[in-house]
Amino acid sequence: MRRVLLWGPLVLFAIVFAVVAGGLIKPGDRMVRSAMVGKPLPALNLPALLPGRPGIAAADFGKGKPRLLNIFASWCIPCVAEAPQLLRLKAAGARIDAIAIRDTPDAVQGFLAQNGDPYAAIGDDKASAAQLALGSSGVPETFVIDARGKIAYQHIGDIRDDDVPRLLAELEKAK
Repeated sequence: MRRVLLWGPLVLFAIVFAVVAGGLIKPGDRMVRSAMVGKPLPALNLPALLPGRPGIAAADFGKGKPRLLNIFASWCIPCVAEAPQLLRLKAAGARIDAIAIRDTPDAVQGFLAQNGDPYAAIGDDKASAAQLALGSSGVPETFVIDARGKIAYQHIGDIRDDDVPRLLAELEKAK
């Protein structure tokens, strides 16, 4: 019994150390996935952020062609990093609509002038209500909306070079 009491704390420490080390070596997935994937696009009706360009309305989706819906902000550093990939997607024939989160027209115009403009429509989401309705937890995020208006795929974070083929494949599947 004395031996157990002597070695017990060391064994307990070893077990706790192994659990902590295992979590550091292979941490769990901390991405917040949208529960809306596979469901119809929520009833969005966002006013246009920029003059001469439409806003975002759920009724405009699901008319036979899949689209990308990009959640972005002019103040978002990763949004700047993904801008060239969005331009590549547009050049490959993808229609890209956007929801600007807590932004201003002047800031978005400056962002687009500096980083390129891949967007067909930009909706103004001043209070992040549409972002939350989509199940998005941050910026940037991109959703593939299929030809029937369902959310088919969610890409969390900035789009990188190696993500472009996957998004094009998801758009093709969403026809």
